[in-house]
Amino acid sequence: MSSHADPITTEVVRNFVISCAEDMNASLWRSAFSAIIYEGRDSAVALLDEKGNMLGQSTGVPLFIGAIDACVHLVMERYGDDMSEGDIFIINDSYLQGTHLHDVTAIGPVFHRGELVGFGAARAHWNDIGAIDPGSTMGSTSIYHEGIRLGPTRIVKNFEPIEEWYDLLRRNTRMPDMSIGDLNAQIASIRTGERRLGQLLNRIGVDTYRSACENIFEQARLLDREAIAALEDGSYAREGYLDDDGVSDEPVKIAMSLTIDGERMIIDLSGTSGPVLGSINCGAVQTKSLLRLAYKTMINPDRAITGGSFETMSVIIPDDCLFNAREPAACEWYFTGLGLLADLMISCMSEAMPQKAKAAHYGDSMVAAFFSMDEKRGQWISVEPTAGGWGGGVGGDGQSALVNLVNGGFRNIPAEVYETKFPVRIEEFSIRRDSGGPGRWRGGCGVTRTYKLLEDCFGALWFERAKTPAWGLNNGQDGAGPKNTITLPDGTVEHPLKMRARGFEAGTVVETRTGGGGGYGAALARPYSEVLSDVRQGYISIDSARNDYGVHITPDLGVDESKSKPRIAR
Repeated sequence: MSSHADPITTEVVRNFVISCAEDMNASLWRSAFSAIIYEGRDSAVALLDEKGNMLGQSTGVPLFIGAIDACVHLVMERYGDDMSEGDIFIINDSYLQGTHLHDVTAIGPVFHRGELVGFGAARAHWNDIGAIDPGSTMGSTSIYHEGIRLGPTRIVKNFEPIEEWYDLLRRNTRMPDMSIGDLNAQIASIRTGERRLGQLLNRIGVDTYRSACENIFEQARLLDREAIAALEDGSYAREGYLDDDGVSDEPVKIAMSLTIDGERMIIDLSGTSGPVLGSINCGAVQTKSLLRLAYKTMINPDRAITGGSFETMSVIIPDDCLFNAREPAACEWYFTGLGLLADLMISCMSEAMPQKAKAAHYGDSMVAAFFSMDEKRGQWISVEPTAGGWGGGVGGDGQSALVNLVNGGFRNIPAEVYETKFPVRIEEFSIRRDSGGPGRWRGGCGVTRTYKLLEDCFGALWFERAKTPAWGLNNGQDGAGPKNTITLPDGTVEHPLKMRARGFEAGTVVETRTGGGGGYGAALARPYSEVLSDVRQGYISIDSARNDYGVHITPDLGVDESKSKPRIAR
């Protein structure tokens, strides 16, 4: 067979490597010990070529995908040619891979007939990494509060685990069986990718495979250049504020500018707050990954990310910036600012691409965590994000009850699974009415999720975007911000958005309400029929229909146009 890959062979390889990644993810989810992985799917997997260029990735947390190649390059820099078949390396250092320490990336070189042909990688969230609190701590002010920290580290050599490293990992977690079980699931995922890629190489050969890969990369470069060149040159700027850093009440500024110059897009984060005491600092690698994700949302979203993607985009991150975390900055909630940053970038791009304009979404992961370390009752940890509302855009309403952009395929744990595994009852999981921003195209609604604690345990919350809720565009209105209510057994009521782990007695009820998306266009341009449909489906109330949309809804759920305001052009 010729070593040159024709277009058909290139398409076969393109789809095959994505299929390989899907199989890798299936292996990870089915083998993992933690519900946050096998139900929540807080993970990502990838196949890369021998130079560390992305080839195939699977659904999961999209924020991870744009940073996995950086982890592979770190392994290559440290180990060079000292890699052999069967080796596995791990890394979780916040300043190297950009995330919090819970996200452990496992990497394995792939050999074919003795020749290095690529890498398999699997990143997954470990429930406990030895921080000052089990699960995720909300109160850290230093990386040294947040758990064990590892640079590129070989833990398996020639298929044989290096026992002293496994021992170290076991001694630095409260739940060693779960952590090692999840690590082994990541390794199984990489082995799956090795086997599947080997099947392809046996059929077409390494040379043809590499030719196809280069074709895939070049196609991505060409498509990105064409997409950016088609936009009008210009500069755009946006800024917003996080509620706080988790340990103070001061808002945290996030600013960005975006410039389109020919085939180039330049993003500058100058003006963003410097490093903060709380744990919302983020490593530069993950910041760039987020910007890649926002870019991909608007530019060629139907094409998979490859080693040829993003060459049109350059990023400027000042040294003294919370998005360029340096030791000993705390990074546990690194993703908090990324949701707002994504909305700012998409708003900038909406000016350059008005046909794809989107209002902001609810933005944050909105995490509710509960756990117990009582060995007599059984140790358990539940950490999950909560869905919310996305922004409306040209031609359509925002999605309701959808997880935020940062988390992608991450999911709530189903109530049936939650109640089976943990001593908690899910008393309500519903659409939060009137939370979406009014507009010609309405913002999506957030959700209400209510937990009743059936045993004494600990709970923690991290909810954001009350001070900069999802904004509307083109006269659309803002979505509602988040709101939480804790009702203690004695009747005391509290309303914290962020709360470090604290003990609660059985019978405590925690009600969480996430924000909605911003609206797009004037609310008075929304047709009567669509407003009526929103009322009937429970997205908005009769009062909102009258006050926000100027539509009078009758008791029998009809529209009285004589009492309603006339519709206007959008």
